[in-house]
Amino acid sequence: MENKVSTIGGQALLEGVMMRGQSSMAMSVRDSDGIIRTESERLKPQKWYNRVPIFRGVAAFISSLYTGISTLTRSAKVLGDEEEQLSNGAMTFAVFVGLLFAVVLFVVVPELIARLFNDYVFSHVLVKSLIAGVIRIAIFVLYLLLVSRMKDIKRTFMYHGAEHRTINCYESGMDLTVENVQKCSTRHNRCGTTFLFIVMVVSILIFAFINWILDLIFGGVFTSKALESLVYIVIKLIFLPLVAGISYEVLKGVAKMPDNRLAKILRAPGLALQALTTAIPDDDMAEVAIRSFITVMKMEENENYPSLSFDNIKMNDARAYIRRELPDIEPVEADWILCEVFGINRGELAMRRYITVDDLTKVKEICARRKSGEPLDYIAKTSHFYGYDLHVNSNVLIPRMETEILVTEAINAIGEKNADVLDLCTGSGCIAYALAANTSANIIASDISDAALEVAAKNLAGTNVILVKSDLLNEFAFGSFDVIVSNPPYIRSAEIDLLAPEVKRQPRIALDGGEDGLEFYKKIITAAPSYLRPGGKLLLEIGHDQAESVKQILYTFRYRNVRVIQDLDGNDRVIIGQI
Repeated sequence: MENKVSTIGGQALLEGVMMRGQSSMAMSVRDSDGIIRTESERLKPQKWYNRVPIFRGVAAFISSLYTGISTLTRSAKVLGDEEEQLSNGAMTFAVFVGLLFAVVLFVVVPELIARLFNDYVFSHVLVKSLIAGVIRIAIFVLYLLLVSRMKDIKRTFMYHGAEHRTINCYESGMDLTVENVQKCSTRHNRCGTTFLFIVMVVSILIFAFINWILDLIFGGVFTSKALESLVYIVIKLIFLPLVAGISYEVLKGVAKMPDNRLAKILRAPGLALQALTTAIPDDDMAEVAIRSFITVMKMEENENYPSLSFDNIKMNDARAYIRRELPDIEPVEADWILCEVFGINRGELAMRRYITVDDLTKVKEICARRKSGEPLDYIAKTSHFYGYDLHVNSNVLIPRMETEILVTEAINAIGEKNADVLDLCTGSGCIAYALAANTSANIIASDISDAALEVAAKNLAGTNVILVKSDLLNEFAFGSFDVIVSNPPYIRSAEIDLLAPEVKRQPRIALDGGEDGLEFYKKIITAAPSYLRPGGKLLLEIGHDQAESVKQILYTFRYRNVRVIQDLDGNDRVIIGQI
């Protein structure tokens, strides 16, 4: 594997990682639903000072502070902390407060402690500067030790480790996979932690020189130690940008050095300090870092690559969310849920690359309803059957693919005749609709449920099908039909409570076939010969284990040419008898 050179750097966010190249930046954050959301943008062209040594370090330091706070608050917004989102004015104030805190903690406090200590022990200017520097480093290390024990900060440091591992993986020439990333080191030569340590060391040298000059100029001038300390501190603060600028150049120089013994010695303290600011990430964190890095890399390589918004979520991530929420569904149902949200056909789904946050909210609502056991067809109020989209609700049985076998056999039984056909227990009217669309038969559809007949009427509007309310065959005249087709209730009463939640949500009246599941077969088979014309056929959908029992009932009432048709899974599904 050939090592690669990368100018991409990064920063850990709240549950995410920001990656930044020379001309683009991307943030990937895993939200509270476990979905990776990515935002990217093109950066403004660099100014002249971004190319001038020392000046570029100062600019990079200030920019990193502002960008750091900005990206942190934007990642907080993704996690739902709307109150964390800052205005530009508030952002500037936050940067100012952050700088003030750092100055007080890492400059003012060490200087005051060192001066107090040196007044009683040492007076040499170099010793004073060295002691102040040691105190500064000690406070810095202690600060990192304390914050690393906080739960949220610890997770941020894990994302920091994921950022480093991802960059190291790329620079090592390996493919950016979670497995490869997790093999890499959590330390990196260009880390901001190393930069801060270099700042500490450089400040010792520069402040020692400043102390020496100030002692030459003001030695013995001040009668007040407090005033002298204040003047010295203010002057050193003025030189902080110089410290940052020089430290930046040192960091870049050390990072670019070949891996020899001297380079390893110079890098060692900063890398050691990274043990406090990085931690071993989990695979999910590595996945987030990879997403952010790849986004920036694509934008760096292609100036036409589009910027992304946190409001746009990848379709695959939406599918993965649905599968996590509904692990027991068939994979295709995730697509049907997305189709319902978008109001499109499944064939159009491939054209969609992203889903919006608003649409994701609808996905969540559907998933919540599906978790409660509500079938997707009821949620969508539509069911696909025999190539047609039909209206359904909780008052009717949801048409099943197996019932299409019954329709096909009924179409064959009707043939080219203008036959008189009865769809018994019609429910949604799906069988009657498919027969009307594929034959020239005169069709009557019946059901005992007024609520089911309302659904059937909506589906059968515009067809020649006549709807009749009837308790099985009671409302019809003898010898009225050439074909009777029915998908009656056939689940054993004791088994209904053992069915899947989405099946139990369907009308019990359409499921319950009595103690043995054969109650309606007995009634229909017994009565049908009186309502069928000579040579007429009875077609029934059956349960996978009911063929022999239903056969025996048919034979008992002297049906002939009895046949059993299997479904695509090889299960007995339709039985046909002729009088």
